[in-house]
Amino acid sequence: MHKFSVSDFPAPRLISETDELAEAVARLRQEPFLTVDTEFMRENTYWPELCLVQIGGAAEVILIDALAEGIDLAPLAELFADTSVIKVFHAARQDLEIFLHLFDALPVPVFDTQVAAMVAGYGDQVGYDSLVGSLTGYGIDKSHRFTDWSVRPLSDAQLSYAAGDVTWLRLVYEKLISKLTHEDRLDWVADEMAELALPETFRPDPEKQWERLRARTGNRRMLGVLRAVAALREREAQRVNVPRQRLLKDESLLEIAATQPLATDALTRVRGVSRGLAEGRTGLALIEAVKQAQKLPDADLPSLPKGRGKDSNRPSGALMALLKVLLAAACEQHDVAPRLVASADELEALALDPLQPNPLLAGWRRKIFGEAALSLCQGEVALAIKGGKVVQIPCDPSS
Repeated sequence: MHKFSVSDFPAPRLISETDELAEAVARLRQEPFLTVDTEFMRENTYWPELCLVQIGGAAEVILIDALAEGIDLAPLAELFADTSVIKVFHAARQDLEIFLHLFDALPVPVFDTQVAAMVAGYGDQVGYDSLVGSLTGYGIDKSHRFTDWSVRPLSDAQLSYAAGDVTWLRLVYEKLISKLTHEDRLDWVADEMAELALPETFRPDPEKQWERLRARTGNRRMLGVLRAVAALREREAQRVNVPRQRLLKDESLLEIAATQPLATDALTRVRGVSRGLAEGRTGLALIEAVKQAQKLPDADLPSLPKGRGKDSNRPSGALMALLKVLLAAACEQHDVAPRLVASADELEALALDPLQPNPLLAGWRRKIFGEAALSLCQGEVALAIKGGKVVQIPCDPSS
């Protein structure tokens, strides 16, 4: 078997002009699949600042300088809209978010090798360098992982590093496709990637941002204020293009929800809120959001998601432990990553109410885990050790 090396791949070509990009795209649109990656900066902005786009074809690798003066990325948008060409990414979510913001449309169709690797049994959220090593035996140079991609000119070492993110990815894709086809699991991957074709996956709903703050209260009025101020922060962070935590930290939002300040002086007493912010547009908007939330009818106030908060019904800790053991055993048997099969929230929801709709009880998940988990919750199976492995033993729930 031929052992691949860097010399097997075409030398990367940096593109900084629109005409060059259009010519390259015309060629690349003739290929069945392309590998894609990006380099971007996000430390100081809400929206990622795209710096470089890498695209790997069978015979060429292009590096598109997204910061080049006068370059128009419209040909790239046309390529991403071409449904005859599969766009292969690794850990695609941030890249897809960038292109959705840039072009107001997602690349289609997309194949994410990180998702595919989880289906193929390479572990939870396996990194690109680890996956390349597992499938090709080649070690990826990650020395430029933390480089500043916004600085120009880019060095030869930076360009070589960037190209590596799409050259080896072609081999990774081909090997994963072969393995998944042999194991008849391509449908599993398609189910997981359906979410990546939905714009709402990458556009956070401001009205739901409060849920990620994990407030430890059952006070619905406080939760209503938290929802209002968290939504306001999200919209303001987008408007001024700064990270949400830099605009206002989570801890400050929780304190605003608890104290519900109705004047500037009261708002300045919240930890993390400067007088400048309190007296400015954002501060006045926060106060108004508190006032409006206080006026909401009780019926319009949010409640903590099921299983959250000290007053919520929680499933048996022992049952949760058994479900996790069953999950580990099922994933070991089927050689698939546990994190892909079930989240902690999904397990908890199943333990609380097995009769409610749950992703674990649909599609391929139901086949390899959901049915057994449902049987466990209903007392129809027990777990035992046989031959050093966890197995299920049928039992009578009435006994």
